[in-house]
Amino acid sequence: QVRLVESGGGLVQPGGSLRLSCATSETFVNIATMGWYRQGSGKQRELVAEIIRTSRADYADSVKGRFTISRDGAKSTVYLQMNSLKPEDTAVYYCHAKTTWASEYWGRGTQVTVSS
Repeated sequence: QVRLVESGGGLVQPGGSLRLSCATSETFVNIATMGWYRQGSGKQRELVAEIIRTSRADYADSVKGRFTISRDGAKSTVYLQMNSLKPEDTAVYYCHAKTTWASEYWGRGTQVTVSS
């Protein structure tokens, strides 16, 4: 069982920044993709950003140029730096990982609220 532990959510004003962290109990050698999804109130869960094993990153169009995903192999942690936050970024953000043997895991989620 792979565990994912998220941190870094909170309340921020529009235009502000937050950094989310997701630490995994699995070594990155066994992680095929790892990233972040979000689910706003009354909305479907959507991909925000994910990083592929080869270090290629994919982003939702709505966050390109504002969010950056990165990883630290030594810490088995993925980060999501979120800048220029907008009220529409408000959601519960979930860490997601897919292993090389195609199993998928989710974190418990962390709330991000963008409001003045």
